[in-house]
Amino acid sequence: MKIALIGAGAWGTALAINFADRHEITLIADDLAHAEAINQSHENARYLPGFVLPDSIIATEKIAAVAAADLLLIATPVAGLRPTLVSLAKVAPNLPLLWVCKGLEAETGFLPHQVVAEVHPGPASGVLTGPSFAEEVARKMPTAVVLASTDAAFARNTAQALHGNNLRIYASDDLVGAEVGGAVKNVLAIATGICDGLGLGHNTRAALMTRGLAEITRFGVALGARAETFMGLAGLGDLMLTCTGDLSRNRRVGLGLAAGRSLSEITSELGHVAEGVPAAYEVARRAEQLGVDMPITRSVVAVLSGKIAPRNVVELLMARDPKAE
Repeated sequence: MKIALIGAGAWGTALAINFADRHEITLIADDLAHAEAINQSHENARYLPGFVLPDSIIATEKIAAVAAADLLLIATPVAGLRPTLVSLAKVAPNLPLLWVCKGLEAETGFLPHQVVAEVHPGPASGVLTGPSFAEEVARKMPTAVVLASTDAAFARNTAQALHGNNLRIYASDDLVGAEVGGAVKNVLAIATGICDGLGLGHNTRAALMTRGLAEITRFGVALGARAETFMGLAGLGDLMLTCTGDLSRNRRVGLGLAAGRSLSEITSELGHVAEGVPAAYEVARRAEQLGVDMPITRSVVAVLSGKIAPRNVVELLMARDPKAE
């Protein structure tokens, strides 16, 4: 299968390396200089240094290259999804597509599938999500993810086509649940990073993750997801990885905040997008509109906006009135 992969960041490059074993890959970068550097060195030194790309991967900056593909995979951050879809309208209006971004669009509060439905409706589409760090996928370490779509046949057939020996792909028809799990776990990873950075121990981390999963579930069900989805890879699995893995950008944001560093300093040093930061504000806003109680998410927003110190937010959460679980 011919796959056009838009977004030559760490995650897009890792998927390109993995899929190149069994598919023809075109990697579309933001600019000509980046594409030429990848083609010349067979390495994405800017975003995923140290990994050799197969010679068969061709990088280009030309969006028109997607027209020759059988499947499009968008690996931009959430903020780049809408402009990418607008660019695709003229060159590939009917091309089936997947996205791997996790979060909610700023201002609209849309999940990615809602952006797709508004800007690029028509072709079969879905999300590829789950517990997966780019570096480990690039190393071809065993990984299991979920491909979710409202079109069950598309999810099943595409999962089968992309499935490989080291990348196990499960099909799901709960698109909303898969996206909510991927978006909100990033917010909770910031919370657990703060917890670990303050040295509060494993008990506190376990409490945050467990009650965080309850927040994810309440929010997702209010948006139309199935509760059982959050006990799978797109929910609990992704939450566990992002909250405890040292490769997690969002966890590193929390660790930095706990150390007293400014948010701007932390995000600048990361060099990559930490989707949990913008997602926290949008999740909190939509939760309030829906009447969904999300105290951990609200607390993360309070820390990110400088309204409360990291240590004080833990005391605030613990002081809440006891409730039945």
